[in-house]
Amino acid sequence: MLKRWLKDIHWPLFFAMGGLVVVGSAFIYSAAYHDSGSYETKQLFWVMVALVIFFAMAFLGYRSLLGMSYLLYVLAIICLVVVLVLGEARLGAQRWLRLGPIAFQPSEFAKLATILALANFLGSNNRWEKEGRIFLAAAAIALVPFILIVKQPDLGTSLMFIPMMIAMLFIWGLRYRYFIFTALTGLVAAPLMWGVLKEYQRKRILVFLDPDRDPLGSGYTAIQSKIAVGSGGLFGKGYMAGTQSQLQFVPEHHTDFIFCVIGEEWGFAGALLLLVLYGLLFRAAFQVVEHTTDMKAKLLVAGIAAVVFSQVFINIGMSIGLMPITGITLPLVSYGGSSLVMTAIALGLVLSIYKERSIF
Repeated sequence: MLKRWLKDIHWPLFFAMGGLVVVGSAFIYSAAYHDSGSYETKQLFWVMVALVIFFAMAFLGYRSLLGMSYLLYVLAIICLVVVLVLGEARLGAQRWLRLGPIAFQPSEFAKLATILALANFLGSNNRWEKEGRIFLAAAAIALVPFILIVKQPDLGTSLMFIPMMIAMLFIWGLRYRYFIFTALTGLVAAPLMWGVLKEYQRKRILVFLDPDRDPLGSGYTAIQSKIAVGSGGLFGKGYMAGTQSQLQFVPEHHTDFIFCVIGEEWGFAGALLLLVLYGLLFRAAFQVVEHTTDMKAKLLVAGIAAVVFSQVFINIGMSIGLMPITGITLPLVSYGGSSLVMTAIALGLVLSIYKERSIF
């Protein structure tokens, strides 16, 4: 039985996930060493919870969650509505719901619930039958949580629904003309979105284009983050020896800007190690997509991989000045229970698909 259990584990996926969690925990400790929030202790608790949930999801199987996908989706929408009314505000955004001592972000749950709903819906329909209607229905499924999350406001998280939907529709086999039409529609509507954005969101975009326009205000974090990463050089200043992070020059350095701590203390070598671990994670996901014969499973893994990749790309990009600051955390590395647990659930579902392999 133990031999069978060990055989069912996709070891590259497990080691990549474990390596990222270990690196993240180490640098959360470093980043929060002079803080009084006991972030490293809280993160250790969530790491243990995430590990249990990861294997529980693998044992439970993805089919059981797909069977409840529409119910989970409706529950996620209800939570997003409730957070707009009763949510706890932090840093100017109303994103948190509190259940006793535990606060969580419904938007993290909504991402996974939407992936499950889209995988179930698209996988249950043939693209050769009413393709246009199915495309519009799938877009509507993603649009509802997108709008509710924008209202919080949390533009960064809401943007994750776009690559999620694109990846899943691509795997499903949607014809290219629909992608081209959607892209052109987005380009036409982009100027109109400027008026919808909050003032601080417009400032972030302007600062991204010209960081020196407000170096002590909205451009401060972007400048300090680039200084931290650049000062790390090839091998960094040493663990817990970074000046920008240890002296609190970079805000939110244990969450959104954990990458700049890694870059400063471990340098280019540490950043490369992190990218290699993410590469192993994505390679494992691509292998599962390639070899499973269940379309719903393919769609599920594609959506999960797209969201995780987008978060990694945007987070690292904003830390080195290549993307606007959006408040996106680095999956499995940044501090935060909601993100870690939901990522563990998602990767546990990927492992459950691997377990049911027939031609691996």
